[in-house]
Amino acid sequence: MDGFKKRLNESVQFKLSFSLSLAIFVIALVAGIFSFVSAFDEAHELQDDMLRQVAALFDRQHLPLAHLGDDGRAKDSDEESRVIVQYLSDGSKAAGKGDAGVPLPITLPDGLHTLDVSGEPFRVLVKTTSSGERIAVAQETGVRDEIARDSALRTLMPFLILVPILLLIVADLVRKMFRPIASLSAGIDQRAEQELHPIEDCHLPAEVRPFVVAINRLLARVDQSMETQRRFVADAAHELRSPLTALSLQAERLDQADMSDLARERLMTLRRGIERGRNLLDQLLTLAKAQAALDRPKSSVSVQHVYRRVLEDLMPLADAKHIDIGVEGAQDAQLWVNELDVIAIVKNLVDNAIRYTPDGGKIDLSVTTEEGRAILRIQDSGPGIQVVERERVFDPFYRTLGSDQVGSGLGLSIVKAVTDRIGAEIQLGFADEARHSGLCVSVLVPLFKPL
Repeated sequence: MDGFKKRLNESVQFKLSFSLSLAIFVIALVAGIFSFVSAFDEAHELQDDMLRQVAALFDRQHLPLAHLGDDGRAKDSDEESRVIVQYLSDGSKAAGKGDAGVPLPITLPDGLHTLDVSGEPFRVLVKTTSSGERIAVAQETGVRDEIARDSALRTLMPFLILVPILLLIVADLVRKMFRPIASLSAGIDQRAEQELHPIEDCHLPAEVRPFVVAINRLLARVDQSMETQRRFVADAAHELRSPLTALSLQAERLDQADMSDLARERLMTLRRGIERGRNLLDQLLTLAKAQAALDRPKSSVSVQHVYRRVLEDLMPLADAKHIDIGVEGAQDAQLWVNELDVIAIVKNLVDNAIRYTPDGGKIDLSVTTEEGRAILRIQDSGPGIQVVERERVFDPFYRTLGSDQVGSGLGLSIVKAVTDRIGAEIQLGFADEARHSGLCVSVLVPLFKPL
């Protein structure tokens, strides 16, 4: 009961359906009762008219009671619905022939009466004929009521059939009326984080449009705020790049000067710190670009071509650690995605694999197609990422526990931002499920051309 009240208070659709159904049911109930009572009374009126017509027929035709049978009843008549016709006179003519008729008092005035005779109720019409004789036309009221009740119930049959159908129609109409709102909710819920374009309100009811206009204004403000944030990150990275470049040049010039071994060691530490700062700024710029909306691609891009470009750039890092890195198979896939986006995804994933794969390890790149999607897969023989950390590794600046690798913690954040924007899906797993080691990253990209 509490659940019903809660749903009734929270759901406008349920409240409207319930209210309309209740109103229809109440109106149908009142109309049904009125129709039943009216039909019941009308049936009684018709039965009274029938008694009058029988009496008039005997008066006009001067029919003898013998015509009805020895007991005043019509021959071959239904025992329950019989109509009794008899003389109403002194004892010598009571009940016609014999005393099988209904014992009625001879003092009854002309007209319709409801009498209790021998414990059974009767409806009696007393009439004085043109010959001066008084006749009584009688029928049991139980039969009359049953006939009237059956007739009245037949008038209710359309209500009993149409009311449930009407309730179903009302529920279906209300559901269809709220369908645009449900579609609007589903469309908004399926949007990615960066999809802040306005909601179309041309096909929505007028009552909902003010809410949609308010939501569109909120989306515009959020989009402007996020754009300001991205611009700030990009501008800050640009501003910091120049002094870091100057520091790097000064460190290179200082390296050419004569100095002690201790000073040179500290200079190398300084240069490595400057290089990490420059890499961090580059990744911040890449992340800002990944979060910004780009134009739709005008042509497809080859995954194998992107693999070759990335391997050319990162091969020196792999060679320095003696890592066996390469592409498995010759299968290719054409993606309707900006080439820079695919390069950003693959380059960050391969760079991350090189950093965490131990010396002498192995990294494999491959691509397959399945169910209308291209699956870009990068596997390494490193430690992998534990299941409990797989949600957090996409957060900016997050580093896996126990990691001693140098990095900014932005690589997977960039990959996640790009995949969300292009409508792709990223999955993490173990390269060796049995040993729970190695990282296998699968990026599922739709193959269809965007509209």
